[in-house]
Amino acid sequence: MDKKEEFKIFAKTHPELVSSVKNGTTSWQKLYEIYDIYGADNRAWDPYLKKTNGTTLGLDQIVKNIDMDSVQKHINTAQKALGLVQELTTKQTAAGTIKGPLNPRPINKFFED
Repeated sequence: MDKKEEFKIFAKTHPELVSSVKNGTTSWQKLYEIYDIYGADNRAWDPYLKKTNGTTLGLDQIVKNIDMDSVQKHINTAQKALGLVQELTTKQTAAGTIKGPLNPRPINKFFED
């Protein structure tokens, strides 16, 4: 097995490498060069192989991955949908009001007695 295949297997076993490339802190080329020089078992991987789960991510890392244009589009869509629902419910309540008889008939009266 060549060095490139070994690096692919190493990268698949360490998802932290993928997140560091996606965050923009490093590139695949740089990671491959480190692997080529030092191999898999070295302290050179410590900055990249820190365990990162959802609870240890900083707020700046979370905000960095958010596309604000997409968020704004979704908010606008939700506002339009809520406006439409509000418009439909106000029209239904206005059209659905039932007026009672002006002079209610007595309950006991049968056959106009």
